[in-house]
Amino acid sequence: MVSKTFSGAVSGVSGHVVNVEVDLSPGLPSFDIVGLPDSGVRESKERVRTAIKNSGFDFPVRRITINLAPADIKKEGPSFDLPIAACILACTDILPLNRIEKIFFAGELSLDGCLRPVSGILPMVHGAFLNGIKACIVPFENAEEAALVSGINVYAVKNLAELAENFKNNKFTRVTAGLGTVTSKGGSDNADFSDVVGQEGVKRALTVAAAGAHNILMVGPPGSGKTMMAKRVPTILPPLSFNESIEVTKIYSVAGLVKEKDSLIRKRPFRSPHHTTSYSALTGGGRIPKPGEISLAHNGVLFLDEFPEFSRNVLEALRQPLEDRQITVARTGQTVTYPSSFMLVASMNPCPCGHLGNPEKCFCTEGEIYKYQSKISGPLMDRIDIVTEAAAVNYKELGTNESSETSAQILDKVQKAREIQTRRYVNEKITCNSELSARGIQKYCKLTGKAQELLKQAFENLNLSARAYHKILKLARTIADLNGDSPINEIHVAEAVGYRSFDAKGR
Repeated sequence: MVSKTFSGAVSGVSGHVVNVEVDLSPGLPSFDIVGLPDSGVRESKERVRTAIKNSGFDFPVRRITINLAPADIKKEGPSFDLPIAACILACTDILPLNRIEKIFFAGELSLDGCLRPVSGILPMVHGAFLNGIKACIVPFENAEEAALVSGINVYAVKNLAELAENFKNNKFTRVTAGLGTVTSKGGSDNADFSDVVGQEGVKRALTVAAAGAHNILMVGPPGSGKTMMAKRVPTILPPLSFNESIEVTKIYSVAGLVKEKDSLIRKRPFRSPHHTTSYSALTGGGRIPKPGEISLAHNGVLFLDEFPEFSRNVLEALRQPLEDRQITVARTGQTVTYPSSFMLVASMNPCPCGHLGNPEKCFCTEGEIYKYQSKISGPLMDRIDIVTEAAAVNYKELGTNESSETSAQILDKVQKAREIQTRRYVNEKITCNSELSARGIQKYCKLTGKAQELLKQAFENLNLSARAYHKILKLARTIADLNGDSPINEIHVAEAVGYRSFDAKGR
């Protein structure tokens, strides 16, 4: 007897439908799984056998052959436990054969027959929906996450006995997603830019960066507030849209980081890996490829503190994702692509001791300064839109009672600029100025005569690259949007050039 049903596999953040076929035939008892299973799938034989017995059902003493199709897609993880068990139970008349063949199953079985949650349920269920499947059965803990996919009926079960009882009495309860407030702002609830004393120039630079989703590097001595300001960047970014939330949730689902009580990621991610992080941890990978920090920061912020202290090969790995907004991880027999459209916020000291320009504190030699700063390559620096100086805060600024601009006030400016960009790019596949292509720059970055002349002088005097030229135009477009101006004038260009011409040596 043959029974069939559906399950899923994940490649990157995309789900693929897998056809699960189980055949029970006469012969010596055996249990074989074919269809390119990994060790985790092959081990499901013992979990399924024991779970069925401990759920009060008889396990068939037959020759059992399980096929996972298509055979050219590698099957990984324990999510095939439930569909395999369902097919075996259908072959022994415990479950209705004609009903399970229209349902998507995914879930890991414990030895007592209870279901455990699995990673990647959201992309798998979305893949099932795209293939016309109308119903899915998943572990109770995965139900709300699966229900984020509208258009497919999601049913949750806690164990095999409950599954059989629900089919027998036809008492499945449909699960709906508790979306709550999708538009929660990011950042800590207590973090606010009003806490930052001084540094008005850096705040302005961060406002511009947030308004156009530009990459930014802050350079300054220790204790100048670089990390403090970076951690408040999410508080001035617009809330995630529903589609952006789904994109982020898919990545976190694949990484196994979605919490049962918070199935939809509502806040913009803020990832801050330590400078000792490895290449694979940043880009993603492993024996079974998983998203790295740059993908977990998708639609959010990637903060790299102590920028030059990161390994050179780790920093160079940022170059391609910063341009393409995605990362492709190649492993033997498998290549996956993860989205990585993030806003890079980095900070560094101007020299090894951090007090360059202060003769009473800095004793770094020219060679030491050069070696320290050269850890960041020219091509990588060329991909950073804004470089700004975070000067040491003096005593007078610390003792002032003047209230600083709040995150809410800055966010209001940023949202108005983002709204202008949304209307401008309504027919494009982009949402922010930082995403403009060379052709888009020609179309949307119109300069006045004086602005063109100023940009020409800056290009020649500062020996800028073509990429830097385009970065300045995109920055100037964002500055103009913040001011509510349509054409880009010389004031906008002058500010944009200033963010590109800063010399970390303080000369």
